[in-house]
Amino acid sequence: MTQHRIYKMSFAKVYPLLVAKAERKGRTKAEVDEIIHWLTGYGGEALASQLAKDTDYQSFFAQAPALNPARADITGVVCGVRVEEITEPLMREVRYLDKLIDELARGKAIDKILSPKPRNPPAP
Repeated sequence: MTQHRIYKMSFAKVYPLLVAKAERKGRTKAEVDEIIHWLTGYGGEALASQLAKDTDYQSFFAQAPALNPARADITGVVCGVRVEEITEPLMREVRYLDKLIDELARGKAIDKILSPKPRNPPAP
């Protein structure tokens, strides 16, 4: 299986693009960082360390301190593909982040973004 190019891309080069996308829509770098923290567990210093080390996407997710189990409830379309239908685990992680940043840029409230609805809610 061929690896996607994005896996070897430096997260430090993608991060400013994520921040710029949010800021163009009136959101903040702090909100982007909050999303990254919720998704991966990287706090301020740990995120700064990953950026300084020029970590690639693959290592960024592999070394994540605490991937949020609720991330599996993220649904929707990113780049024309339904996130919940992506079978490759690393690509799914990358698209979870893309989807959350897209929702932030669309103006969705941060508390709504970080509280995805369970895909299969329990029956009453």
